[in-house]
Amino acid sequence: MNDAHLHLVFNHFPIIVPIVGLLILIVGFFIGSDVVKRTALGVFVLGAILTFPAMYTGEGAEEIAEKLPDVTKQLIHEHEEKAETLAIINYILGFVSLIGFWANWKQKSFANYIAIAVLMLGLAGLYFGKMTGTSGEIRHTEIRVGYNGTQNTTPDADGDDD
Repeated sequence: MNDAHLHLVFNHFPIIVPIVGLLILIVGFFIGSDVVKRTALGVFVLGAILTFPAMYTGEGAEEIAEKLPDVTKQLIHEHEEKAETLAIINYILGFVSLIGFWANWKQKSFANYIAIAVLMLGLAGLYFGKMTGTSGEIRHTEIRVGYNGTQNTTPDADGDDD
């Protein structure tokens, strides 16, 4: 397993885990359950932790991807910049969620305000997660702007492209 494969294994967690956390947090607000809110806060902490291996494996994946056809340094740079922004948001989200977990557990009067702040950070993370994920067009040409699905890049049975 090389660094590119490891990156593909880990790079979905910083996007998907906070989405799950947002859904759980919204349910927690809707039903008024502190336990559900704490569960969501714990999921955000998990998302922050899982951001580390995604970022760590990115450099090795970059070294491999740079050698692939149709992969430009500009595509990689764009993806890297967006991923760094998402990582910062996820780290802040995890830290604020830890504080929120403690405040909720100790039934502090400001616990709900922290949960609302986590919700707002989570929504910002959702936006940057989408931006980072779709900049994954490094190898997913099907999501590149302008791709209409009619391009045939695989040779047919006789080995030519017609």
